[in-house]
Amino acid sequence: MNNILDIKTPAQPQATALKSDYGLDNLGLTNLGQVYWNLPTEALYEEIVFRNEGKITHLGPVVVNTGKHTGRSASDKFIVREPTTEGHVWWGQYNRPFAADKFNELFNRVQGFLQGRDVFVQDCYIGADPEYRMPVRIITEHAWHSLFARNMFILPQTNEAYRRHIPEFTVIAVPSFKGMPQIDATATNTFIVLNFEQRLCIIGNTAYAGEIKKSVFTIMNYLLPLQGVMPMHCSANVGKDGDVALFFGLSGTGKTTLSADPRRGLIGDDEHGWSDNGVFNFEGGCYAKVINLSSTAEPQIYACTRKFGTILENVIYDPVTRLIDLDDDSRTENTRASYPLEYIENAISEKRAGHPKHIVLLTCDASGVLPPIARLTPDQALYQFISGYTSKIAGTEAGLGQEPEITFSTCFGAPFMVHHPSVYADLLKRKVLRYGANCWLVNTGWIGGPYGVGKRISIGYTRALLNAALSGELLGVEYSPDPIFGFQVPRSCPEVPSEVLNPAASWPSQEVYMQKYRQLAARFVDNFKKFEDACPPEIARAGPRIQ
Repeated sequence: MNNILDIKTPAQPQATALKSDYGLDNLGLTNLGQVYWNLPTEALYEEIVFRNEGKITHLGPVVVNTGKHTGRSASDKFIVREPTTEGHVWWGQYNRPFAADKFNELFNRVQGFLQGRDVFVQDCYIGADPEYRMPVRIITEHAWHSLFARNMFILPQTNEAYRRHIPEFTVIAVPSFKGMPQIDATATNTFIVLNFEQRLCIIGNTAYAGEIKKSVFTIMNYLLPLQGVMPMHCSANVGKDGDVALFFGLSGTGKTTLSADPRRGLIGDDEHGWSDNGVFNFEGGCYAKVINLSSTAEPQIYACTRKFGTILENVIYDPVTRLIDLDDDSRTENTRASYPLEYIENAISEKRAGHPKHIVLLTCDASGVLPPIARLTPDQALYQFISGYTSKIAGTEAGLGQEPEITFSTCFGAPFMVHHPSVYADLLKRKVLRYGANCWLVNTGWIGGPYGVGKRISIGYTRALLNAALSGELLGVEYSPDPIFGFQVPRSCPEVPSEVLNPAASWPSQEVYMQKYRQLAARFVDNFKKFEDACPPEIARAGPRIQ
């Protein structure tokens, strides 16, 4: 806000109470309006309402509208190409190069734009493992973005920690600033540009808070592999005996839902690291998709949409009763809730645990040919990890038609992977072999036929299969080799009918089933050609064999 009338805001008297000694002038941010340092949730609520950035709804969540951008602008993300990154970054579709001189010019314009304007600062950390924890600073134009940072990242615990906070990376989000492609060399007016040499990320012309979260994730995906730590786009939970499970999966596969198991402690729902100390959450909060959220199927996440401190992005509400409608997708289907991890009852307060005993790769196969669960060798797991296969279904992404769309997103998060996929695959293989994790492929898609013919496997069957796998019960049953991919498919599982375990048996025609299966396998083979040159031959051989 450009407070040209110098109107006193609710939190102005406390704006500098938690100020860091390492000021914004170190970034060349001078002649600013009021700088609000590390405001707590209650003060940020007052500023959000005062500035008309959002509305308080029933039981306390604040609802905000992100405007034009209701999702990530993947084509507007860039990485500055300079000597420190030149040989490390996987340049291409997701890591577009940006000239260093153009970055400096763009940042100079952002510095000038912010003069006279109020900004909010949250000093926090990324990474629950103290050995790999990185101090970061999130500077935002909007008060609700400051609350988002406070929800999503790990906070200092004392006033002294705030005073001594020195960020190793800074993110600046200025939604009202527009880039000019003809001057700034951006693709559009929107930009997300990361500069690893200057340890700086600038975001403009988008209020979608996920850009802040995923920019920090991208930063960790670049820095941690250089230290031998595996960054992962996955959820994680832990059993009573300390058995950790990881759940990799793209949108719509059940990554958040399946990890939210009341019988297991939740380490985190989205971003983790795997070091020699074990698994640790990058974040301090959750950013869950809430469209059509069910109070019976996902009670813990549903309860968070009724709590003070939660941010509801683009959720529709009644302005009179202030009741929210989680089924209304008139603004977007990508409605989101941001809330602290401790809002989930069975969350692990330390946000870290030991080494994984099980690694679950989730896919939603709309072809109806993959088994609901299969045991993988380490090389087969790496092949599936690099492939990152699932099917996008209408309703999960704007612009999709009724027919599912096969997609491959390497490492189950291609837009955030800065190094070549082989770097992450090599790290994962070393961890799996060293710590002896069991690897599973779980299909939450269709059985009895493809989309439109068969039906989607029930969440009850999927949970029964996972329970048997994580308890070790599934390790002792008989298996059959898959005819195309070669992985091992269990012949029996408690509480799951045999026809569910064998997808071919539920199809009316075996010939049609195998034809459809070969078609899917051919898509895998064609996709993997992009990675063969940089991958060990044993991983390529672990893929499907089309007879």
